[in-house]
Amino acid sequence: MLDIFGIVVVVFAVILLFSVIKIVPQGREFTVERFGKYTKTLSPGISLLTPFVERVGRRMNMMEQVLDVPQQEVITKDNAMVKVDAIVFIQVMNAAAAAYRVEDLPYAITQLSSTNLRTVIGSMELDEVLFQRDSINSRLLTVIDAATEPWGVKVNRIEIKDLTPPVDITNAMARQMKAERERRAVITEADGEKQAAIARAEGAKQSAILEAEGRREAAFRDAEAREREAEAEARATAMVSEAIARGDVNAINYFVAQKYVEAFAELARSPQQRTVIVPAELGGLVGTVAGLGELVGLAREQQRTPAPAPQPAGSAPARAPASRPARGSVPRTE
Repeated sequence: MLDIFGIVVVVFAVILLFSVIKIVPQGREFTVERFGKYTKTLSPGISLLTPFVERVGRRMNMMEQVLDVPQQEVITKDNAMVKVDAIVFIQVMNAAAAAYRVEDLPYAITQLSSTNLRTVIGSMELDEVLFQRDSINSRLLTVIDAATEPWGVKVNRIEIKDLTPPVDITNAMARQMKAERERRAVITEADGEKQAAIARAEGAKQSAILEAEGRREAAFRDAEAREREAEAEARATAMVSEAIARGDVNAINYFVAQKYVEAFAELARSPQQRTVIVPAELGGLVGTVAGLGELVGLAREQQRTPAPAPQPAGSAPARAPASRPARGSVPRTE
């Protein structure tokens, strides 16, 4: 009988010990109730309760939690039906408020997020819904965080997880995207052609400028050459005139022979001329050449010796025999 009583006492002592000593793990908080009324909150660690008077009421998770908002169909402002779902990140900041001010905290936040999601998306057009997810997230976060503050819950962020427009709208968007990309391709190609045309025009401009500068330089060189040639011819003419003034017949023969040879050369170079007319008697030409040689020799003697005295007034200069050239035709070899 005593053994049974001892066992009962030991069991009662163990039960009493476990009801008095409470160990709260990290990331959790326990509420304490005294006769059913909230009195305090136990932080992580070991705590002692009054036996038969106090007990643990709610065990609250103080870590950040993720709640999934189920997918639902929402009608936008322009009467387009879209399917949307979201995820909500929450964290309990006040264990007592989260335990005693709302019955089912996860379910309440899920339903609150669903209703506000329909409200926010219903006030926007489809294009805004598709391209302004950040704005939707910000508006939802502001509304839900303000609504859950009395519950002792902090909504850290809310994200649109999936947003599915109707099939016909998706096809229209695909066609629109294709048309937009084709338009960009055409614009890019046109810009490339424009740049190429500008580059070609710039190259042609530079080429024309360089060509004009080349023609100007060539014209300047030609003019300079003609000027020097004219100066040389003028000096030669002056020398011949001086020789004629002194009565030198060879100077006249030189001048006539030079013009004769130039005229004959031009006649021979004519592309339309198939027959070249030359004097039949070449004696005159030979005499002219001999006169040229004599003129050159006379010029050399004048350079070596002093100038001769002027001739008497009655003397006449010697004349080269002049013969009238006969004309004949010689076929030109092409």
